[in-house]
Amino acid sequence: MFNIILSLLLFVTAPANIYGFKVKSIDGKTIDLTQYKGKKILIVNTASECGYTPQYEALQKLSETYKDKLVVIGFPANNFGGQEPGSDADIKSFCTKSYKVTFPMASKVSVKGNDMNELFKWLTSQPNPDFTGDINWNFEKFLIDENGKLVRRYRSKVRPMDADIINAL
Repeated sequence: MFNIILSLLLFVTAPANIYGFKVKSIDGKTIDLTQYKGKKILIVNTASECGYTPQYEALQKLSETYKDKLVVIGFPANNFGGQEPGSDADIKSFCTKSYKVTFPMASKVSVKGNDMNELFKWLTSQPNPDFTGDINWNFEKFLIDENGKLVRRYRSKVRPMDADIINAL
């Protein structure tokens, strides 16, 4: 019974779109997602010590190539295999030096479990043509449309410059 009530409360209080969220940046500032209205947003849970970490390079290329219509936002998370153990400063330094990342990066969050970030609770529960539910690993991707709605979701193995992502832009 408690789970049903909790689900109803989440449904009633959940924002209608991504613009209901503000997140802390890796620099400690606030990223107000309303600033990206009119553009697509690709949200990616990232990690610095993962087999998928080289996707940072392609995420940067995607961000640069489609900057007029897409914003990539990285969300470092240490939920899978302890592959993001560093502080925000460590993560920023690694991303800048190793992959020349210039797209927005959020402060480290939890994307799974009891301490799951509210944005990721929303993202993992939103209807879309792909799937809902828990994130399975680092570098899963959520594509938000120009109106703030989740329109596609991609597992880690889908590379940022994959035709499936490019065609959805």
